[in-house]
Amino acid sequence: MLVRYVKDERNINFAWPSCGPSHKYNEGMTLTTVQVRPNGIFPLQNPASSFDGVTASLDPGFYTTFSTLAQGTKVLGLQAHLDRLYLPARELKLKPVVEETALRQRIAELALKNLPRESRVRLILAKEHGEMFILSQPFTPLAKEVYENGVHVVTSTMERSDPRTKGTDFITKSAEQRKLVDGGIFEVLLTHNGKILEGMTSNFYAVEYVVASRQAKQAPVVKLITARSGILLGVTRRAVLRIARGQGLSIEYRPPLINEKFDEAFLTSSSRGIVPIVSIDDVPVGEGRRRAEPVEAVGAWTKTLSQAYQAYVQERSERIVQESG
Repeated sequence: MLVRYVKDERNINFAWPSCGPSHKYNEGMTLTTVQVRPNGIFPLQNPASSFDGVTASLDPGFYTTFSTLAQGTKVLGLQAHLDRLYLPARELKLKPVVEETALRQRIAELALKNLPRESRVRLILAKEHGEMFILSQPFTPLAKEVYENGVHVVTSTMERSDPRTKGTDFITKSAEQRKLVDGGIFEVLLTHNGKILEGMTSNFYAVEYVVASRQAKQAPVVKLITARSGILLGVTRRAVLRIARGQGLSIEYRPPLINEKFDEAFLTSSSRGIVPIVSIDDVPVGEGRRRAEPVEAVGAWTKTLSQAYQAYVQERSERIVQESG
């Protein structure tokens, strides 16, 4: 591991300024990396200036990433995030150096350091010895224009070798694809045999309006299409599917075709919520546009789901430190 310990445990604000294009997600924020042990948290010195850079320098393991809410006291689906570490560890008969309760406490302590901002957090559990690491930085939400105007994405013929496990090895394997996220490209969609599985750091959904017949005087049936196998089942994905059903959408579990004509499309992730897509490989989605055109259009259902998701987050987020009794 390319890290060096800082002996003073109290000095947990060790951070490095991020560099790189300002339009990249959450860059420009200071970054803190600590190792969690039973007797406390120990800052690590690491020359990397991004979550992925630090992650690549550590021993292989399982990881999960999320952002805090409610002044650093809550996270949507935190237990599901922790399960991404502790459940595969249990299958490997690997004993993490810290239990879930202690880890929750350490997350809360680090989140306090970033106030008044919320925090973006990554947890890493190393496979070899069960070491636990926390990466933390002040969270900068995406600009509102991203949600209002939508984003452009591209496809890549790549997929996860073990999609049900969120392993740090995928970050290294996808290093070349991650370089595509630049110059107006927001995300890379992973594909197999011409079908869209998921985003490199997100889940993918297509929206299709279906009319039974021209004579039928009924509102169109709206289908939400998303892969169920061969993908990482995101924490936000579970919430969005529940919301979609509640809004009356029909869920069709299959990977959409790259050349399929969607009426709308969007991606989801824990730190970004629902992000509208207006073009895929520079082909407009629904009423979207190519990157060279001046006007963008986000679909009505994507907007509806996004608004419902924001309300869901406020209502359903769980406390980082669970109340006793």
